[in-house]
Amino acid sequence: MATIASARPKPFARNLATDLDLNAEALAYALDLASQIKRTPARFNKALVGRYLSLLFEKPSLRTRLTFELAIKQLGGDAVTSIGPVGDREPVKDVARNLDRWTHGIVARVFSQSTIEELTKWSRVPVINALSNLYHPCQALADALTLTEHFGQLEGRKLAYVGDGNNVAHSLMFTATRLGMEVAVATPAGYAPEADIVAKACEYGKVVVSEDAAAAVRGADAVYTDVWTSMGQESETEERKRVFSPFQVNESLLAKAKPNAIFMHCLPAKRGQEVTDEVMESPCSAVFDQAENRLHAQKAVLVMLLG
Repeated sequence: MATIASARPKPFARNLATDLDLNAEALAYALDLASQIKRTPARFNKALVGRYLSLLFEKPSLRTRLTFELAIKQLGGDAVTSIGPVGDREPVKDVARNLDRWTHGIVARVFSQSTIEELTKWSRVPVINALSNLYHPCQALADALTLTEHFGQLEGRKLAYVGDGNNVAHSLMFTATRLGMEVAVATPAGYAPEADIVAKACEYGKVVVSEDAAAAVRGADAVYTDVWTSMGQESETEERKRVFSPFQVNESLLAKAKPNAIFMHCLPAKRGQEVTDEVMESPCSAVFDQAENRLHAQKAVLVMLLG
């Protein structure tokens, strides 16, 4: 078990733009640190004293915004929040070079990964990806912490992801494989994860992508899903309901997993669409553990980058 005094892993990227900015050593360190912070938060309540962060939110948010604001404040720092398009009134590179003169870090929840990359290119302070169209690294860290709490060692465990091959699926593939998990992803035809991201994840471990939800879930230790229609895709809602209906996580599908399997969802959930209310409220549901762990995982990232 690492301690607060342990040397930080090297190399560790200056930013968290994608999941792979945490190398394998830094990923393990972050999860251990998150666990320490969760158990003994008072030890870390001065970690960000005198530090101020900019929070940029192009998308509406409950968990991401509140957990980052709480994390920063509970670590002794403070934050200012800007809501609306980044780079609409002025270039992103100008936004970055203003914020890095006022604050010590930038947390950005944006529509496009290109915005994250532009911020990291021009900012002299750390940039944390709080969600983009391609990645959701803070969510994946919270999920990994949740899985570890439930199962301990993750080596040899199986994670099944059923639904849209989106940013959450991408981050889960990168994070879970590097922790020794097998990842099975099942999506309707035409909605699979990005092929280049799948190929990259396969360099770290076993990833199987198919259009067979039952096969993906069979023997899984954890079954994960997300909304069928993400923000910005509202015009596709009715078509997605039709196409994704065979991929609903219900009691019948969940029964194909291991008897002690847990159900996971990054929230918000559309009950009756991607998951039934019965599964959401079942004893195997870990969704609110995941939501809580967003706070602790993000504290770990903040301490590693800024503490």
